[in-house]
Amino acid sequence: MTRRTLTVAAAALVALSAGLTGCGFGGVQDIPLPGGANLGAHPYTVKARFADVLDLVPQASVRVNDVAVGRVIGIALGSDGWSAVVTMKVNGKVRLPANAYAHLEQSSLLGEKYVQLSPPPSGEAPDGHLAGGATIPLSHTNRNPEVEEVFGALSMLLNGGGIQQLRTISTELNKALTGNEPQIRDMLTQVDTLVSDLDTHKQDITDALDGVNQLSDTLATRDQQIGTVLTGLSPGLKVLDEQRGSLVTMLQSLGTLSGVAVDTVDRSKDDMVADLRALAPTLQRLADAGKDLPDSLQVLLTYPFTDEVLHGVKGDYLNVYLDLTAAPGTQIVPTLLPDDSVFPGVGPPATPEAMNQQLKLPLPLPSVTTTRGGR
Repeated sequence: MTRRTLTVAAAALVALSAGLTGCGFGGVQDIPLPGGANLGAHPYTVKARFADVLDLVPQASVRVNDVAVGRVIGIALGSDGWSAVVTMKVNGKVRLPANAYAHLEQSSLLGEKYVQLSPPPSGEAPDGHLAGGATIPLSHTNRNPEVEEVFGALSMLLNGGGIQQLRTISTELNKALTGNEPQIRDMLTQVDTLVSDLDTHKQDITDALDGVNQLSDTLATRDQQIGTVLTGLSPGLKVLDEQRGSLVTMLQSLGTLSGVAVDTVDRSKDDMVADLRALAPTLQRLADAGKDLPDSLQVLLTYPFTDEVLHGVKGDYLNVYLDLTAAPGTQIVPTLLPDDSVFPGVGPPATPEAMNQQLKLPLPLPSVTTTRGGR
C-alpha cells in the first residue's frame, strides 16, 4: 500500500468521524449490527421495566416467536432506583396486544441476550394494541435463569449430600421392590382405580367440601347457642350416667317381657284362631243385617219417643191444643176488675154503676177458642 493510499484512507476515516460526530454518534454501540432486524420505514418505540436485565446490551435483538422484529436502543435505571427500563424499537408492521409480556432470554448456552415479546397467557384475553411510547409494567416481565445460577444450584445439590440421599432412597426402593413386583403392580393398579374414581367424582367431592364449609360457617355463627345446648346437656348426661344401671335393668326386663309375650302368643295361637273362626258366623250375620241394625238401634235408644213423635215434640215442651165452647146464655163472673190486659179495648169502668152494668152483659154468642201451652 502506497503513502497516497494511506492518506486517502485516513482522510476518509476523518470525514466519517466528523460526520458521525455531527449526527450525535455515541460510540460503537450505536452502529447497527449486521444481519439485524429490519425496522421498516415507520418503527415505533416501546419500553419495558425489568427487575434485572443481567448483561443485556444495546443493539440486542427484540423477537416475537423467535423472529427478529426490532432491537434494543437503550437501557437506563428506573425512576424507583431499583428497576431497569429497556427502550426498544419495533417494526411498525408488528402489532402487539396492550397487555403483552416481555421475557429476557438467551439464544444459546453462551449466546447473546435478547428480549422476547409474547401475547398474554391463554387465561388472559388480549387488550387492544400496544401503542408507541407504551411501557410494559414490571408485572409482565421476567427473565430465564442464568447458567451460573443453574450450576450454583447443582453445586449445592452435589456438595450438600443430595446425591448421597438420592442413592440411599434408590437403594431402599430396590430392597423394598425386589421380590414384591406382583404386589406392587397390583397396588399401582388399585391406586390408578382410586385416582380414576376420585377424578370421576371430583364435582361431588367439591360439593361436599362446599357443604362442609357452609356448615362450618353456620356453626361459627351459632357458637353461643351450641355452647348453651352443650352446657344444658351436661346435667342430663350426668343423670343418665347415674341411672345407667336402672336403664340396663329396664332393658333387660323388657327383653324378658318380650320373650314372655312371644311365648304366650305362641301357646294361645290355636285358641285365638279357634275363637276367630267361631266369631266368623256372628260377624257374617251382622254384615247381612246391613242397614236394619242401625235403624233398630235408633228406635231402641229413643223408646217410647221414637222418630214419629218428633212432629209433636219441639224442644223440651209438649204442645196441647184445647177447644172450649161456652153454651148460649152462660155468664162469667170474674173475681178481678177487667182491664186492658184481659179485655183489650174495654178498659176499667169509671163508676160502680158502670161496673155493674158491664158485669150484666151476656157473653157473645159465637164460640170462643182459646189456645194455651203448658209444660
